[in-house]
Amino acid sequence: MSTQPIPDNSPSMLPTMIIPQITKIEAITVNLPFVTPFSISSYTWTCKEALLIKISAGELSGWGECVADPDPFYSPETTVSCHHIIKEFILPVLKPGMDFPEFEKEMKHIRGNMMAKAAVENALLDLIAKIEGVPLYKMFGFEPKKIMSGISIGIKGSIDELLTAVQDAIDKKYHRVKMKIKKGKDIEWVEAVRNSYPTLQLMVDANGDYAIEDAKHLAKLDKYGLTMIEQPLSYSDIYFHSKLQKSIETPLCLDESIHSLEDAITAVELGSCRIVNIKEGRVGGMAEAVRIAEYCHKNGIPVWSGGMDETGIGRAFNIHLQTAPAFTIPGDTSETKLYFKEDIVTPPVTLDQDGYISIPEGSGIGVKVEEDMVKKFEMKREEMV
Repeated sequence: MSTQPIPDNSPSMLPTMIIPQITKIEAITVNLPFVTPFSISSYTWTCKEALLIKISAGELSGWGECVADPDPFYSPETTVSCHHIIKEFILPVLKPGMDFPEFEKEMKHIRGNMMAKAAVENALLDLIAKIEGVPLYKMFGFEPKKIMSGISIGIKGSIDELLTAVQDAIDKKYHRVKMKIKKGKDIEWVEAVRNSYPTLQLMVDANGDYAIEDAKHLAKLDKYGLTMIEQPLSYSDIYFHSKLQKSIETPLCLDESIHSLEDAITAVELGSCRIVNIKEGRVGGMAEAVRIAEYCHKNGIPVWSGGMDETGIGRAFNIHLQTAPAFTIPGDTSETKLYFKEDIVTPPVTLDQDGYISIPEGSGIGVKVEEDMVKKFEMKREEMV
């Protein structure tokens, strides 16, 4: 297929602000218990352990959240490995006076470790936006808008339990429902939801639980009118997804396979998916996420913002990202109370009467990080600079 040019690093897509004189950088690990355990095909989590990066310039501080887990069951990166990469390799290239594109260029010498990079990059962007006195979305040249909501429902113990969760999401006016599936909990479970809710915008997420040999089985999902099937095959695969997409009608969406703009281009060129899930915390931060979104938009590939069960810090970045015109599908952007009884920021994410989410007001990411709540859930704190 013929595709449009790769986006450049123009100011409209990549901030050129100068990195300020930094007075302190802290790495803080927090642990927030979930309201209910969250299960995907490979693991179940009962809490969110998050590595936070706080970068200060005088009285102002920018915050970033590393989306890695403490374990390697979703991603090879972990909170411990990211802490090491940030301290030993990323922060040493961060110099006052360099502009943001120069910092990104220097980070390219560090292979992979996109979650670690995102945590630092986003903290810098939050700080720079606060210094400039503008919301983060405006720094990228985007206009404010209400954000569509979407909910991700983990694998449940029974179909009845699943149907109850779906009904609760509908009652709260969520615009889209995603249900996790895995082998043995797929066709019958999807059929039950679709029969109960014929017009629901419904998608499924397999988190890589299937193989190309399961193509005929996955094709059985075609009759349920799903918005998409997300990442049915291996996290590292793009090629076999292209073969699977040719054999089924339902659009495939790639998630874990996309770590960079180059991955997105490869997937589009091969026809491996018709939709892309952009997780800014997984692709190295906001700047790369915007480049991927712009490329997909130019090539007719819808995108949406995936969630990583973030605290209010990471959730705020996802909200700002979705002001980009490319985001036309409701993302995994849910109310705070769905995940945490207590969060570390105010205000919490809430839905209005029509299921929309407002962008937090104020400069940077808009939310206020409550230091007393951070300390309440703090496991470890280290001053790196």
